[in-house]
Amino acid sequence: MTQFEKLYRKIIIEGNTSVSFWEIQFFIEKLGFLGRRKGDHFIYTMDGVNDIINIQPDGKAAKKYQVKQIKHIVEKYKLGGDSIGE
Repeated sequence: MTQFEKLYRKIIIEGNTSVSFWEIQFFIEKLGFLGRRKGDHFIYTMDGVNDIINIQPDGKAAKKYQVKQIKHIVEKYKLGGDSIGE
């Protein structure tokens, strides 16, 4: 199982919000989002997705509410499921 598959399972299937900031950035970028940085804000967009992902680190961790928002966007647009055979 790849790192992306493990994160997909952890975040999307299990609903676990305890991930590092690095992991959530990796996950978003593997989904195909393109990012830019403005201060401590990392802003991600993707063609065909009207929602914008805006994340900031909480120390080394990702903010739990932002992980939930990302989970919602992935489910809403049905992103990444083909990558893990779902």
